Amino acid sequence: MPTPPALDEGTFTELKQPRGSARLELDGSWHQISRKYVAVQLITNGFVLLLAIAAAIVVGVAFQQLWAFIPAAAVVVATVWAMAILPRQARAYGYMLRADDIVFRRGILWQRMVAVPYGRMQLVDVTHGPLDRAFGIAQLKLVTAAATTGATIPGLTQAGAEQLRDTLIEVAESRRTGL
Repeated sequence: MPTPPALDEGTFTELKQPRGSARLELDGSWHQISRKYVAVQLITNGFVLLLAIAAAIVVGVAFQQLWAFIPAAAVVVATVWAMAILPRQARAYGYMLRADDIVFRRGILWQRMVAVPYGRMQLVDVTHGPLDRAFGIAQLKLVTAAATTGATIPGLTQAGAEQLRDTLIEVAESRRTGL
């Protein structure tokens, strides 16, 4: 299947894969998400972090409820941990366009691979929030009849998401089976 050129502009260059012998190998070239995805997620998590700290200070100091610092500390620790591993997680996202399906991959420890046949796609949706638009990224979501086989690719460049959407719609129309 021909690869649209916009899919690899501004993306990570090497897909992080598990090193163990039990990993699943596929023939083909993996495409990755934009590096800007990490910046957007760090800003979002930073906002959650500031909100948790502010809420703890207001409840703890203004209302003399010192117990509020305990859940706030848990949220802070979890958010800082998520922010620390975010770049590695982002490099583990990938997708591959194959002859009959598109394969999504994410995760290092908890790996998930989903193959969606082109002929079973019902909807290809490109979404982007205000922060995503500011950074020029989007999220592509594929919906099939089965609720569990839908897949989402976050952090695509805007041009890459639109080009991938158009390519998937074109291929899906030519491969419709059994609908």
